[in-house]
Amino acid sequence: MTIDSATMRHLSEAQVSVELETEDMTLNIGPQHPSTHGVLRLVAKIDGERAYDVQPVIGYMHRGYEKICEVRSYPQITTIVNRIDWVSGYANEIPFIVAAEKLMEVEVPPRAQYIRLVLTEMARISSHLVFMASYPLELGAATPLFFALRERERVLELLESVTGGRFHPNFNRIGGVKPAAGAGPTQKKTTQDLPSDFLSETMDAMEHMFKICDELEDLVAGNEIILARTRGVGKVPVEVAAAYGLSGPNLRASGAAFDLRKIEHYLPYDDFEFDVVTGTNGDCWDRWYCRLQEIRESAKIIQQAIDGIPSGDLQAKVPKMIKVPKGETYVRAENPKGEMGYYLVSDGNLGPYRLKIRSASFSNLSILPWALEGVLVPDIIAIMGSLDFVLGDVDR
Repeated sequence: MTIDSATMRHLSEAQVSVELETEDMTLNIGPQHPSTHGVLRLVAKIDGERAYDVQPVIGYMHRGYEKICEVRSYPQITTIVNRIDWVSGYANEIPFIVAAEKLMEVEVPPRAQYIRLVLTEMARISSHLVFMASYPLELGAATPLFFALRERERVLELLESVTGGRFHPNFNRIGGVKPAAGAGPTQKKTTQDLPSDFLSETMDAMEHMFKICDELEDLVAGNEIILARTRGVGKVPVEVAAAYGLSGPNLRASGAAFDLRKIEHYLPYDDFEFDVVTGTNGDCWDRWYCRLQEIRESAKIIQQAIDGIPSGDLQAKVPKMIKVPKGETYVRAENPKGEMGYYLVSDGNLGPYRLKIRSASFSNLSILPWALEGVLVPDIIAIMGSLDFVLGDVDR
């Protein structure tokens, strides 16, 4: 039987118009960490090139910090909590110490308050520089890593010169801060205060930080591939961000000018002028750019604090044996990754009766099933990386 040309053309068009059906696939991403700091597993159902029903599997690094703290004395707990988000360990100590001081009605000397603030903002810069290094690398750009990590080393050396620790300083004390006594390998000899050249070297480092931010912005904003992979990708409307409990730069990138440094009074931020950086689209690019701008704002805060740092004691008078009076309180702080809070219940003994930790990364991670619905498989990495979470902060 012969088939005429018209029939052949009809059959050809019919074959082309048939939609190819493929079976859905379940893809395990992890438990190695493809784009996060820690061990995370995603179970993603894939339909063609798009993902749906993506569920994060957490708990691989669970260490039971809350229960451990309940069998430790108050001075011992700073050693534990600065390991929750190990990228910004110093900042983790502040809200816990302030919660204990609040129940004890201890007034911290102004100089100690300023030192706490300076070191907290340095921890913020250090944390954001890790993000500036790792996120472009996850998208295929390696050069920003060298710029960001080089500057982070400078910040960590300054932190270590005061506290003796780069990642886990254990520097705060109830009533103030530990006198710098040259305990660390790079600490410079001093009496009972900051190293003699710390303030001047920190001022120089912050002045240099503005230049580095300009260089990082040129490197990343001038990269067409990064712009294509971040702009318009992973959009999170502000109402959705708030509903899922996002905080920190992830919330502000969606347009909410919410910063605990402007609301709470855990450190003397009221003494300084700084802007709350917000985004407009809530996409991966805004989350990157907000963190870059926050580095600049933190550098401004540190410069103001150094210019106006008061003299005086580093420690208020507290008993040698710390017993926090009966009571309960919740203190939250604007940590580099968002809201870090401690709900402390004391029964009057040497350690907490109960301690509940509200870590930023745990809540920020909760947006993943919503944010990854229907996205292309390569965008999974771009969106996850833009949230900048640490799994120690998730699992605790």
